[in-house]
Amino acid sequence: MPKIHRILDINSILEKKSLFLLGPRATGKSYLIRQQLPNVPVIDLLNNRFFLQLSAAPWELEQFIEGQSVVVIDEVQRIPDLLNEVHRLIETKQIRFLLTGSSARKLRHKGINLLAGRAWEARLFPFTSSEIPNFSLSRYLQYGGLPPVYLSDDPEEELYAYTETYLNMEIQAEALVRKIPAFTRFLRTAALTSGQLLNFSSVANDAGVPVSTVREYYQILEDTLIGFLLPAWSKSIKRKAIHAAKFYFFDVGIKNVLGNIKSLDPGSDQYGYAFEHFIAQELRAYLSYRRIREPLSYWQAKNGQEVDFIIGDDIAIEVKTAARLSTKHLKGLRALEEEKICKKYYLISCDPAPQKTGNIEALHWQDFLQRLWLDKIL
Repeated sequence: MPKIHRILDINSILEKKSLFLLGPRATGKSYLIRQQLPNVPVIDLLNNRFFLQLSAAPWELEQFIEGQSVVVIDEVQRIPDLLNEVHRLIETKQIRFLLTGSSARKLRHKGINLLAGRAWEARLFPFTSSEIPNFSLSRYLQYGGLPPVYLSDDPEEELYAYTETYLNMEIQAEALVRKIPAFTRFLRTAALTSGQLLNFSSVANDAGVPVSTVREYYQILEDTLIGFLLPAWSKSIKRKAIHAAKFYFFDVGIKNVLGNIKSLDPGSDQYGYAFEHFIAQELRAYLSYRRIREPLSYWQAKNGQEVDFIIGDDIAIEVKTAARLSTKHLKGLRALEEEKICKKYYLISCDPAPQKTGNIEALHWQDFLQRLWLDKIL
């Protein structure tokens, strides 16, 4: 198994401030802590000893960490009341905390604001292409980048095990939904429409649940970090933009297993969706890891012209799986270029030959991602 060095540097942040490290289960938070903070004590709230004692008496946290200047509390959302003690110890003892969590739901509802200004936030994502030696696009598009999945000799089994664990541990254990069969149907529909314009009514019809329930289900996926919304960019003037958001699962492999997508044939629609999803993951991780505050969005005009991703108001990115580009692939970028708002335009594809057409630069996806992670795009 190759040794993976993650891009996120938690040490450099902890030198300045306490930190919330959020990410779905199995993205490697515990491994990252062991790798980068080997001598820092960890209070793991999945450990019943810590959980039961601190649930009953959160104030005993101070006894657990006496004499320490840096402390890790793993899965802090299991005892949100601990944040009161964390707040106090940051103020009175100048202790720096690394607080990890795989669900923002309880934190959001029960006290994360108590630490406003006293802790920064970072996210950990599945592996990126730049973190994986001998990166395989076909393997990634099918199975995604979750560490235990990508590195497994049987990634399909790992994916199925993960989704079962998610349904049982995250949904049933936290009692977030009452009807698991309905939620399971919703997950399949959400997976098959991932990366497309959100249509709550259509998803509700396919899943057999009310529209209000579908909205709640999507919120649960966001709160438990299993998915994210890609908002619409609506600053175009010449062409009126659509305002509906898109939804993506946090990992393309999870989307595939939930949607029962067992193979991806190059040239198929599903392959194109997976490739676009992969680029979305890379851009999202890059912006987060580099702590770049520009929003990631997409643009689609009501006449159908579209561009897959826009970073801030400056960079427009269209994604194609074509092995040979033609003028038809430039339509969306050319339409957006007429708005004279964005400064850079990129067309990413599987065509190995770089091209420049006006302000539009066409790059093979590997060249684009190499430039991205070398900070030559932004």
